[in-house]
Amino acid sequence: APGAAEALGERSLSQGLSVLVGLALCVTMLGLGCAVELGQLGRQLRRPVGVLLALLGQFVAMPLVAFLLALIFALDEVAAVAVLLCGCCPGGNLSNLMSVLVDGDMTLSIIMTASSTLLALLLMPLCLWLYSRPWIHTALVRLLPLGAVSLTLGSTLLPIGLGVLIRYRYPRAADLLVKVSLWSLLVTLVILFILTGTMLGPDLLAHIPASVYAIAVLMPLTGYALGYGLATLFRMPPHCRRTVSLETGCQNVQLCTAILKLTFPPQLVGGMYMFPLLYALFQAAEAGLFVLAYKVYGRDGPKQEMLGEEEDTDISYRKLKEEEVPDTSYGTVSAEEPGAAPTEPAQTAL
Repeated sequence: APGAAEALGERSLSQGLSVLVGLALCVTMLGLGCAVELGQLGRQLRRPVGVLLALLGQFVAMPLVAFLLALIFALDEVAAVAVLLCGCCPGGNLSNLMSVLVDGDMTLSIIMTASSTLLALLLMPLCLWLYSRPWIHTALVRLLPLGAVSLTLGSTLLPIGLGVLIRYRYPRAADLLVKVSLWSLLVTLVILFILTGTMLGPDLLAHIPASVYAIAVLMPLTGYALGYGLATLFRMPPHCRRTVSLETGCQNVQLCTAILKLTFPPQLVGGMYMFPLLYALFQAAEAGLFVLAYKVYGRDGPKQEMLGEEEDTDISYRKLKEEEVPDTSYGTVSAEEPGAAPTEPAQTAL
């Protein structure tokens, strides 16, 4: 009887965790949709730099980094699949929050997150199939549910579409939902960490190999560096480089957790349910250090440097900001430039 009661408790906890993961994913995707404005989306599609950067960062750079780290650290098939899943995920909402804190280009950040989520419908299963070849003869990879991955990704389109509709019809409600989704992201990660640790045992963290911890530290750090280098290659201004850096290193860990939780048998995955949560912990900590370094050392310099660099780049993000967000700090700076007030008299009045 005690054994049956314990098993029932574990099953109930597992089901509760599944529900929490599903709800967290829906709230996150709803918040993402509420952050997308149709006018911004149209302009980005006419000049699809953000979409291209999302493609290169999330589905070329990060899956390759995850694959190479899995090989370098000689991970077993379970750990390798968890790392690959995380590396192949689209961008997450954490990058939008961090981009605000480093005075990044929010239009670019939101477009990159949204476009990488849409591209993931096709490219995430493709990347998983391609990079899982070294472990193809293992039972877990043979059971790799690419169809279920696509189905989980497809289910995120409904809350994203609903969020876009809310933004179009009720902008104030959309602003509130964006804030709710960002806070729920942080709260959900903490709850997931606690519940997963409770379900799998108090000594779970001690049984996760040191190599997995090392990858959880190195992967987001490498993503941030590659993103910054990619934006530099595109000759983007500093505030856009910071944005692309954060977008590349921040993965949608709720989606990764949902796929691991909802599509794999628990007895096969075991403690690797914790990997996306560890990744979330370290990507947030490293992004926090990035923000701190910017606030302490780079806050004044990059703004002045940005004004000079934007004159030479072919991608005029400053003009886009003046047209769309006149009350931001960048709009204020640009209004001081010669000719800014006459060209946008209505926005200056606002």
